[in-house]
Amino acid sequence: MKEKPRKKRRLKKWVKVVLWLFAICLIIILSLIVYGKYLKEDKASLNNEKKKNTTKPITMKEETNELSMVMVGDCLIHRFVYTDAKNDDGTYSFAKMFTEVAPLISGHDLAFYNQESNIGGKALGLSAYPRFNSPEEIGDDMVNLGFNLVSLANNHTMDKGEQGVINSVNFWKTKPGVYYSGQALSDADRESNIKVLEKNGIKYAFFAYTTVTNGLLPPDGKEYLTNIYSKEKVQVDINKVKDEADLIIVSMHWGEEYTTNPNNNQKEVAKELSEMGVNLVIGNHAHTIQPVEMVGDTLVFYALGNFIAAQDTPDKQTGALISLNIKKEKDGKITFSDIKADLIYTYFKGSKNFKVYPYTKLDNSLLNNKDSYYNKYKSVLTRYSNIVEVK
Repeated sequence: MKEKPRKKRRLKKWVKVVLWLFAICLIIILSLIVYGKYLKEDKASLNNEKKKNTTKPITMKEETNELSMVMVGDCLIHRFVYTDAKNDDGTYSFAKMFTEVAPLISGHDLAFYNQESNIGGKALGLSAYPRFNSPEEIGDDMVNLGFNLVSLANNHTMDKGEQGVINSVNFWKTKPGVYYSGQALSDADRESNIKVLEKNGIKYAFFAYTTVTNGLLPPDGKEYLTNIYSKEKVQVDINKVKDEADLIIVSMHWGEEYTTNPNNNQKEVAKELSEMGVNLVIGNHAHTIQPVEMVGDTLVFYALGNFIAAQDTPDKQTGALISLNIKKEKDGKITFSDIKADLIYTYFKGSKNFKVYPYTKLDNSLLNNKDSYYNKYKSVLTRYSNIVEVK
């Protein structure tokens, strides 16, 4: 009579154990399913993150192997120009003369111009043709426009003698971020200015030389005051940077004034520079536009004309503002693309109201027959090659 209840109790006990085990197994299985789902999602997320991390540096590397550049010609501050810029308090403001072209200059990695009239400063007495001396404010305003590559080697470098050069170099030394070339205070100072800078992954060096001096030579033993071109001198300079620099830029003051064709000496020097490994040659001195062409692997602009001056014919009032992209390829080779030219015009009336305009903003009240002049100077720029697009 007592055995049956005991068996029933044991059976109920085993049923409970089995149910508990089943429940525990079910919980474990469900937990594994949920955990596996999250593990899969985490793994997918991690793989996506890895892809982002591997592609991002490649994109950045491609972006940082390019430079944008803009360049203009001669900044020649005649008496009419600085008189028009003079304020009542004796200071000078040139910025108003460049408001129409300022948007074309700002925002580039490199921006070049030739400071044709030496900045000896007001202390030496301002002067114009034939011995120029300009106020410091023109340099200030050009830097504010965005220019950071400045040529100081030209036929007016020695217009105010040694002191003029000293004042000029000391002025430019106060401009951080500006790479100037063409003048120096001593042999050691010249040597220290032969350097390689880097921007966007491209290492570059900049030199400025002149073949014309107006007969004004630096004193014996002080040849460092101005960079007068010789093949031997330039080769020594370039040898100091060529193993480190990806890009070598040379400003050349050369040729004949008021001509639209380069002479044989310019072509010979361009060939020499190309053979030395120079990538880009920016020529000036003609005060008029001259053609552009490739000489070997070297892009050569023979003359960009005036950026601003008080010379009073359309040939001398028209210049070229060039923009381009510079790329370092995977093999280290430098290539140029998107080479474009804005024709620019220095307007003034009488001896006042100086303002530099792009041709795209001119009308016939500012330059009569502007379309015919546009066609004329476009044909000059493209005489040797269609490498440049004229806007």
